[in-house]
Amino acid sequence: MPESPRWLVMRGRIDDARRVLQKTSDSPAEAEERLLDIKKVVGIPEGVTDADDVAAIVRASSKASSSSSSSRHDGVWKELLINPSRPVRRMLVAGLGLMFIQQATGVDCVVMYSPRVFERAGIKSKTNSLGASMAVGACKTFFIPISTLLLDRIGRRPLLLASGGGMTIFLFTLATSLHMMDRRPEGEAAALGAVSIAAMLSFVASFASGLGPVAWVYCSEIYPLRLRAQAAAIGTGLNRIMSGATTMSFLSLSNAITIAGSFYLYACIAAAGWVFMYFFLPETMGRSLEDTVKLFGKDADDEDVGDSRRHAPSKKPSTSTELELSAQH
Repeated sequence: MPESPRWLVMRGRIDDARRVLQKTSDSPAEAEERLLDIKKVVGIPEGVTDADDVAAIVRASSKASSSSSSSRHDGVWKELLINPSRPVRRMLVAGLGLMFIQQATGVDCVVMYSPRVFERAGIKSKTNSLGASMAVGACKTFFIPISTLLLDRIGRRPLLLASGGGMTIFLFTLATSLHMMDRRPEGEAAALGAVSIAAMLSFVASFASGLGPVAWVYCSEIYPLRLRAQAAAIGTGLNRIMSGATTMSFLSLSNAITIAGSFYLYACIAAAGWVFMYFFLPETMGRSLEDTVKLFGKDADDEDVGDSRRHAPSKKPSTSTELELSAQH
């Protein structure tokens, strides 16, 4: 794995940075354009190529920026939690809402308590229950690479909406089949058990092919660099809190309203999450951080809602996005 071009430029290794960019660009001209953008962001004049001159410029810039790092750090929390701007507030709503939805739909409950659900579906043998539980894990593992392949082809938003829609449908199917099993003869109950198992596997596949992995990618793209670490920490904390809350409450919840009732509740949350994603999550594929800030700062009637949320620019992810991501290297 090569070093990031920004890291190389900041150490005066312009030729090495150029070679890396030539490997990741469609043409030498694009590589040179991206290299000029990196030098501009770092603060290196276009005509400066000598390694010693580049290193001296970078050191001077770093020294000037470090003097105000403490005040900037304090200002980040204030901007996030106390006095967020409109774009930051909408980014937080989108990012934290997505993290909440990811876990509130009960995916960890399905995975962790799958033997109990299988028993409820009619699988009594421990061997068969173990095999079915392994199938759940294998299904989750198999479908995650699919979202990786489709992420930069069809975009984040279509994957999230398709995933959320599938999760909603299969949760309702799972809950309904479990609910009907006690009210049907043994032969029909066995068929409903098969339906419930298929619905569970389909739910896990829907989660793994969209909401599971894409939520993390989406949340890493919407925040500007100065806020990204703190905002990501808040989102991760919320995600883990919701994961613990759903798994710890599942047994009590299922005892109170039955397992079927629990999955009806999760299905309703998934449906509400789909509505949230449709109205509050614009497409971020191919957008620079500057474009993202403008997008989240727009009023609802500033542009056509359907177009802004369904379509993304056809260009490759912009250099500014890559630069800010590589700054974490």
